[in-house]
Amino acid sequence: MKKLIILFAIIFVANISFGQKYDSFGDKIKPSGAIPTAELAKKAAEKGTIEAKVTGVVESVCQVKGCWMKVKMDNGQTMRVTFKDYGFFVPKDIAGKTIVFEGNAKTKTTSVDELRHYAEDAGKSKDEIAKITEAKTELAFEANGVLVPKK
Repeated sequence: MKKLIILFAIIFVANISFGQKYDSFGDKIKPSGAIPTAELAKKAAEKGTIEAKVTGVVESVCQVKGCWMKVKMDNGQTMRVTFKDYGFFVPKDIAGKTIVFEGNAKTKTTSVDELRHYAEDAGKSKDEIAKITEAKTELAFEANGVLVPKK
């Protein structure tokens, strides 16, 4: 009987592990219903601030601790994604992966100091950081949950 219980426990754990296609960070979200970044940009332009579930390709991640990432937009730009209340981080090696994230998007002006901080986190040189002299207005996203495909 004991062996039978152990066998069922192993099968149960294996089914849970192999059934998941994503690693989850922050709030638990599901991948269904995610819109592409192009649609997000269009909706955000119309409404200003929008709550959405989005799918997109990660361009880069904060190399200090995974506390932000940049997601590619269809227009060649990127959108900075931060995490609600600094409450979770993502792996630093997910550049190039197509992820799903949920939260709020809005147009935001990022100060020179904040842009320099992000450049430092990204490992930019002191010369590159010094060249940042103007604030930047762009679409920004605060995620409450992120799904990263398993390797």
